[in-house]
Amino acid sequence: MKRRDFLKNTAVASSVSLLPSAVWPASQDKVLRTAHIGVGGMGAEDLKSITAHKQVKVVALCDVDSKNLEAALQMHPEAKGFADYRLLFSQMADEIDAVIVSTPDHTHAPASMLAMQLDKPVYCQKPLAHHVSEVRAMRKLAEEKNLITQMGIQVHSFYDYKLATLLIQSGIIGKVSCVRAWSPKNWGYDGPIPTGADPVPSHLDWNLWLGTSDSRPYKDQVYHPANWRKLVDFGCGTLGDMGVHIFDTPYNALELDVPFTVKNQCRRPNGFGYPEKNSVTYEFPGTPYTTETLKWVWYDGKGAPHSHKDLKLPNKDKLPLQGAMFIGEKGKLLLPHFMELPRHIVDGEYKEIDVSPFVNSGQIGEPVRDYALEGNMHYHQFVDACLGTDSCTAPFSYSARLTETILLGVIAGRFPNKKLHWDSEKARFREEKANRYLSGEYRDF
Repeated sequence: MKRRDFLKNTAVASSVSLLPSAVWPASQDKVLRTAHIGVGGMGAEDLKSITAHKQVKVVALCDVDSKNLEAALQMHPEAKGFADYRLLFSQMADEIDAVIVSTPDHTHAPASMLAMQLDKPVYCQKPLAHHVSEVRAMRKLAEEKNLITQMGIQVHSFYDYKLATLLIQSGIIGKVSCVRAWSPKNWGYDGPIPTGADPVPSHLDWNLWLGTSDSRPYKDQVYHPANWRKLVDFGCGTLGDMGVHIFDTPYNALELDVPFTVKNQCRRPNGFGYPEKNSVTYEFPGTPYTTETLKWVWYDGKGAPHSHKDLKLPNKDKLPLQGAMFIGEKGKLLLPHFMELPRHIVDGEYKEIDVSPFVNSGQIGEPVRDYALEGNMHYHQFVDACLGTDSCTAPFSYSARLTETILLGVIAGRFPNKKLHWDSEKARFREEKANRYLSGEYRDF
């Protein structure tokens, strides 16, 4: 089935008419009934954080790995368990108020689109989807149905990132001309393509794990449970993992849209795994917080970032392991990742940051300095929005643009050292060969 057909014809949806949760009246007594698709790994963390909210009741759990599912059912024995999210929706649509999608990237859009066709609010893990076409379809459907949505970039709600946003928008370093961001993580694979096949573990439904992607033999430790991020058919590399988190605050603070050019310096594509090292340069249209255009450079893999004068710190200090540097007309702002305060640098010296104006105006409070509590804020914001008492700060209207930016850098890795030109209005590259990677086809599974 072609992806465009799947995105138009999510079958379960149109026969069910429910009041969207987006229009619930505010209530302290209302219980949000949640369904969780993917409950292993990050899905288990999502389940834990969502259910830390007192007004949540888990009614359905879904995972293609029966070990993951059984562990989740032990925590929530009253919930119904499924291996196939399509059966979950067909059997329990009228018993679900909101859906949490925590699968590998290639299943984000298929599961989320089915949920939204049923008028369900969706919390979807990052990156929002595997393809640009999916990202745009998810945003369009969420807006047409006026649904509450949130992408799982938990640090979006952390104190340090909020503070950095306020500082940049206050003009502390003037208009920003460049952002350099980095992570030494390696979600790439430069080795040989695996051959042969291994027995599928009894606890794994391999067909359902593959979902809409092409069929292939199972290979132990290559795909499930932890290596799919490295592979072009299932994940989005380091950009899709850490890039989303580290891009988020600069992207939000500078009020960026999608870029008009992108170039990835990396090894030649092998058709199977992402490059183990990437250096991606974007050019963005200007905003009120940037110069006429903005340059953005991303580095990942061992040894990231590359040495550059923009990244030199006072006192010959070492850069944080992961982070971003804003370069402005009046200085620089370093934002480590994560749970470290931003640092203001002017003329090669650190400058003290005065947060009192933001505290006095009520724009920011005191730092919580508790990872679990700060992380829960992002999840609970989604729950409270569904209950009518809050609104989401990373809805699909925002996170789709952020994810599209990430995915354009991923696509550029197919054309090493070549600048690609992106037409956002037409959703096409000037370079015709690159357009084939904006979408694909769904397997009928």
